[in-house]
Amino acid sequence: DMAEPIQQLTRNNSPQERQTIPFTLIQRKEKLGDLLYEKRQYGKAKWACIKMNEKQYEQSICLGFMKLMRYICEQNSSGLYLGITIPIVTIVHTNESQSEMAQSVTVAYYLPEVLQDEPPHPFDSDIIIEEWPSTIVYSR
Repeated sequence: DMAEPIQQLTRNNSPQERQTIPFTLIQRKEKLGDLLYEKRQYGKAKWACIKMNEKQYEQSICLGFMKLMRYICEQNSSGLYLGITIPIVTIVHTNESQSEMAQSVTVAYYLPEVLQDEPPHPFDSDIIIEEWPSTIVYSR
């Protein structure tokens, strides 16, 4: 099921073709010279998002990522490979009191700059295009 997206990704994804999402570094945490995480602020932008609700957190992330890869690798209204932006973001949801992690997660792909004004529509109805306001992200 993922053979075509993986072939497309390996054909078209040399390191110089990966677009890093523009951000402002707010904080960087290191331990013994190793980066633990960065706190970043991303500007207002459009993202392709999918909310997953599998029994296991890791399974939700994996399945959400695979669906986004299909969108990136031609299963969109342009019929074209959209290119990779990094990082792919995972949003962990909490319950109403914010005391526990919820079962659902959102996996999101930043649309490349050239697609921000008119993003291709996904064929998968589970994927939605959202415009996010300026956002804080923790990255490892």
